[in-house]
This record gives sequence, structure tokens and C-alpha cells, in this order.
Amino acid sequence: MALNLIFMGTPEFALTILDTLDKSEHNVLCVYTQSPKKSNRGQKINKSPVHLFSEKKKINLRYPANLDEVEINFIKKLDPDVVVVAAYGKIIPEKFLKFKDIMFINVHASLLPKWRGAAPIQRSIIEMDKETGISIMKIVSKLDAGPYLMQEKILIDKNDNYLSLSKKLSKLGSQLIIKSLNQIEKKNFYLTNQDENSVTYAKKINKNESEIKWNLPSSKLIAKINGLNPFPGAWFKHKGTRLKIIQAVEVNQSGAEGEILDDNLTIGCKNNAIRILAIQKEGKKILSTKNFLSGYKIFKGEKIH
Repeated sequence: MALNLIFMGTPEFALTILDTLDKSEHNVLCVYTQSPKKSNRGQKINKSPVHLFSEKKKINLRYPANLDEVEINFIKKLDPDVVVVAAYGKIIPEKFLKFKDIMFINVHASLLPKWRGAAPIQRSIIEMDKETGISIMKIVSKLDAGPYLMQEKILIDKNDNYLSLSKKLSKLGSQLIIKSLNQIEKKNFYLTNQDENSVTYAKKINKNESEIKWNLPSSKLIAKINGLNPFPGAWFKHKGTRLKIIQAVEVNQSGAEGEILDDNLTIGCKNNAIRILAIQKEGKKILSTKNFLSGYKIFKGEKIH
């Protein structure tokens, strides 16, 4: 017998999981997502990927500013078996978690208890982890601290950035959520408690982290560039112009920290150097370094501070 579900999610990561649920035997009664946001420039209203998908599929959709008493009553009336949460972007209030006979589960993009919190994918890349994975966990009032039904790991490729790793994890999450729901449906699941002595936290990405500091080893810089790509992106300033590094590689060259070492936009770091392969001037298109340098001059020997 299929389960009745409510889904809560917002970005592309969540969309892949919602699409899988929509195609499954289980019944998605309603979708919750974050409210549409205004663009930084102009008054364009941006709906989340989950919002747009739900409208297209004509799925019952809600995007409240707060999960308040109105939503408590709405969910009670729907009476789902399970609420599936995936990168919703809001904390589920404890009142909701006390619903009788409604299980709240989360598709979390790390191997809990490692990287609880808002930015597990970015932090795993930035900290140069060798592996990560998906945890399907029961939601409790403490952040990402609930026992998990299922976990599966994947390796992190050295060329993975946030976007590519997010896609891999959302695909894995889609597979595991179906397996978990099938176990719940059959009442044949086991919850494993997390080891509280091994907890680490993936704090939200702060825009101040995005500025490149050249006193880091080149390997750490590459990890930071990949972890912050595509948003908010890692950047540096050259003569007052902000330049975002889209793609770079580590090279075995030496020079002063922040020094332009050649005509290919190779820049010295604490150890070795990085060579920028793709770059974006603020407000402009992403360009290969070759095309960028044909119209923008940075000279060998210059120092970037």
C-alpha cells in the first residue's frame, strides 16, 4: 500500500528527489517550499526549482513565510504518513514533530554525524574530504541529530565542485528515500543512533569567506574554489575589479603569494600555485582565461593583495 507524503524542499538538490517521489507509487499530497525571492537587481520574482516543478505538475503547493498554527492545522487535516524534507531551508518546529502517526524524515547530504547543518556539501569539498554520502534520518528537535534509517557513501572526485557533487548526492538521495519509504511502508526499518562524540558542523557559507587569500596552500585554494562554485563563488580584486574564479588547477610553480607568474594567469600561493582556467568579471559572462585575457590586462609580475 502506497504512503501518503508531504514534501518540503527548495533548491535543485530537492527537485531531483521530489521528481523521483512524484514518479513513484507513493502519493505526494502537498509540497512546501521557500517563498519566492526578489532579485538583487530589479523587481523580478524568483520561484524556487521545487516551486516551478510543483506548479507545472499541478501539485498542491504551499510557501508560507513561517510554519505556524495555520500550517499545523493544514497538515493535521491532510494526515500524511510521512513528511519528507530535503534542503527545505527552514527548521521544522517541535510542535510539528509531535504529530501522532506522522513521521518526519530528512534527506541529508553527509554521512552523519559528520557535517550536521546548512552547508554539508560545500564543507566536505572545502575541507578536502575523500568521501561523503547521504543519510536518511528521522527529524528530531536538535539540528540533524536524529537517528538514521539508511546511509550510503560516495567518493569525492578531486574535480568535483558544489554543483557536480550536489547532483551526484541528489541522485543517491532519490534512490535511498524510495528504499527508506518502502521499509517504512512495510514497518520493517531500524533506526541507528548517531555517535555524539563524532559530530562536526557545516556552518552556513558566509559571503566573507569568498574572498581569496593567497597565503593558503594551492590545494586548499582549489578546494575552496570548487566548494564555493557556482555560488557564492571565490573571488579576488584586481585594481578595484572583482574577478570570480570559476575553474582552476594546481600547478608546480613557485613565486610570491598573490604574484602573477606567467601570461596564463598562474598565481603564486603559500605552496605551489594555481592556474585559472575560467573566470568571470563582475556582471559579465564566464570566459576561458585565454578569451578573458584578450580583453583584460593583468601583467606578469603584478601582485594581488
